[in-house]
Amino acid sequence: MTNWNYGDVWETVADVQPDAPAVVQGARETSWRQFDRGADGIARYLLDLGVVQQDKVAVYLYNSSEYLQASYAAMKVGLVPVNTNYRYGDDELSYLWTNADAVAVVFHGTFAERIEKIRSRVPGVRGWLWVDDDSGPCPDWATPYEEAATSAATRTAPPWGRSGDDLIMIYTGGTTGMPKGVMWRQDDVFARLIDGGVRHYPVEGGIDGVRRSLLETPSTLTLMPACPLMHGTGWFTANTALAEGGRIALLESRKYDPVELLDTVERQQVNGLVIVGDPFSRPLLAALHAQPGHWDLRSLVMVISSGAMWSESIKQRLLAHHPGMLLVDAFSSSEAVGMGVSVSGAGNAAATATFTLGPDVKVLKDGGGEVVPGSDEIGVLALGGRNPLGYYKDDEKSARTFRVVDGVRYSIPGDFAQVDTDGTIRLLGRGSVCINSGGEKIFPEEVEEALKTHEAVRDAVVVGIPHPTFGEQIVGVIELATLSPDGAAPPPEAELINHVKERLAGYKAPRRVRVVETIGRAPNGKVDYRRHRAESMEELEPAT
Repeated sequence: MTNWNYGDVWETVADVQPDAPAVVQGARETSWRQFDRGADGIARYLLDLGVVQQDKVAVYLYNSSEYLQASYAAMKVGLVPVNTNYRYGDDELSYLWTNADAVAVVFHGTFAERIEKIRSRVPGVRGWLWVDDDSGPCPDWATPYEEAATSAATRTAPPWGRSGDDLIMIYTGGTTGMPKGVMWRQDDVFARLIDGGVRHYPVEGGIDGVRRSLLETPSTLTLMPACPLMHGTGWFTANTALAEGGRIALLESRKYDPVELLDTVERQQVNGLVIVGDPFSRPLLAALHAQPGHWDLRSLVMVISSGAMWSESIKQRLLAHHPGMLLVDAFSSSEAVGMGVSVSGAGNAAATATFTLGPDVKVLKDGGGEVVPGSDEIGVLALGGRNPLGYYKDDEKSARTFRVVDGVRYSIPGDFAQVDTDGTIRLLGRGSVCINSGGEKIFPEEVEEALKTHEAVRDAVVVGIPHPTFGEQIVGVIELATLSPDGAAPPPEAELINHVKERLAGYKAPRRVRVVETIGRAPNGKVDYRRHRAESMEELEPAT
């Protein structure tokens, strides 16, 4: 039995390499000694609140050293760090913190006004830690983060100890219902993630193996999560890099800026870049095209993406700018880490939504049994092995997602796929947004991808709206690649529909196309399908 706990691992890293950098953001660099000691101070503040084992600490921060340090502090004293989406409104925030039973919230100063409005709705929160971001003074109901961080002279440990059973909780969702907290044992998520890390600790090796590995081979890894740490893609990869003794480089801007990203890659000699598919790589590619050869990208060994579609054509064009890197498209979710992976290199960009199955993954048919490779059968992806315990305080949803099939417990988030003869999977999408038109199932993601190959389309969403004959009709919602200053018309609707028909079966092509100013993706690349469906229903009459 293993007993991995991030508090134990990161303290070991800090002991072995106290002067090495842990986090850098602009001109601010935090050493491992500073990172560790500051976490001790925050941990002491939390204990002084009168917390009990596995109480929840909400982290309501933009990307920053404090985001990682506050999470570390919670794990040091056997508490549960809880991510908070900084785009949430009053109702979503109060719901999340109440649902999570949060006893403390760490927040950037810019959120103080919003918190002020909802504090009375979250009476369970006893402690508020204010992180100064030059947006105003610390409220009288909060404690300055820096004051707490500098309050400990020695290591802080909880009276109840630490364990691999201690939880990490990732709240996910919000576009198809209120967010749900995915409960991971630290031992399980650590073992899942370290297996795909740069430094492969033996899973059974424990803390002694960590110390021995770091002493034998000091880390040279610099990882930059360009996506928000508040989502699993950014947070999981950052946690793994820190566990390997690596350095985390963070962008300063709170809005994605591809030029800043490229400047930072060059300046900090970033080795690994973490993005979210097309929403990040398309602007990145535009910046590279605008200034070819401007940035020295030789340090960049790999770009890792998860959470949104990453188009084959975009991968190929990125590789043309830097053939020496690998593009790793990881198919995972908060509920299922390690479903599949697709790796592209120079001259070999993997097809969109095509992945090699992870070792614990099966594709199961609706009526039972596995999908036959090379057939036209569609099944649902099921991940066995180490998985979350379930959703916090939601037994019904837990039972639907985490199911026992033939004696094996699987995580089945609802992703549909087909299996090719060679065993690779072709991802079709989530059943929750599947369109049923004339008896045919259409998965929006592959239609969206076909639309995005048109030169005039920057981004696309596909939804189904009611149709009197076909049940549902397919509507393409597109964001144009450029907004024409001379008022030139977008491409004709028929041209876009025929463009899709040239690439997919005719029944999968949209019958109507809408142009919008922006698709409005969240920072993690997710789309609000419900909103686009409602707007399409309001604007369009069914096609005959």
